[in-house]
Amino acid sequence: MTAAATLPAGRLLEARGLHTYYGDAHVLQDVDFSVGRGEIVALMGRNGMGKTTLLRSLLGLTRPRSGEIAFDGASIAALAPFRIARLGLAYVPEGRAIFPLLSVRENLTLAARAADAEGAVAWTHERVLAAFPSLAQRLEHRGSELSGGEQQMLTLGRALLTNPRLLFLDEATEGLAPLVARDIWRTLQGLRDAGMAMVIVDKNFAMLSRLADRCVVLVKGRKTFDGPAQALAAQPELRARYLGV
Repeated sequence: MTAAATLPAGRLLEARGLHTYYGDAHVLQDVDFSVGRGEIVALMGRNGMGKTTLLRSLLGLTRPRSGEIAFDGASIAALAPFRIARLGLAYVPEGRAIFPLLSVRENLTLAARAADAEGAVAWTHERVLAAFPSLAQRLEHRGSELSGGEQQMLTLGRALLTNPRLLFLDEATEGLAPLVARDIWRTLQGLRDAGMAMVIVDKNFAMLSRLADRCVVLVKGRKTFDGPAQALAAQPELRARYLGV
């Protein structure tokens, strides 16, 4: 990859010209993507359009073949995923990826990291358990013994305990019971109010359009829409064309 250029003012993350392949399959095709400081970006598209591949490319988990990626003005294109995470990027993956044989307490403990920013309100074990009270009641249960909703809470709590500056959530509420999904959206709203930058993938357009500042839509690995959430919400014909909703 080429060295990343200086970020425009206000941009926390910027990627330019990303091309990512799986073998000979050209998944991401010349994708530009950015997140401003404190901005919420809804990453949207039908299944198989490249959303997860974009998140993994930005995190170094699937290395783009070409393109530039910068975080807080510095290139991260060649960094190992653990070094990218230490800069303040956290990932809540689709499928949750908890450690099933570790307890809730152990899953949370292994991720904890002190906040870097001076004056930041740190995410601690106590704060996570206050946000997700059901986890507090199951601290000694193994991850495999939790319901799907509790596992999602655990995955999100684990990500928050790294005290990130930018949070990626892939299918934030997929498969969750309505009451659990409501709690997740409430937590995300609180994170937004606290100024945390986020990229959220989810199929609930109504909730995303209320929470997000901007929507980015991928179609077959290409960016086809990038604009205010209200603009996409106001154009049902575009939603039908890009999202099938």
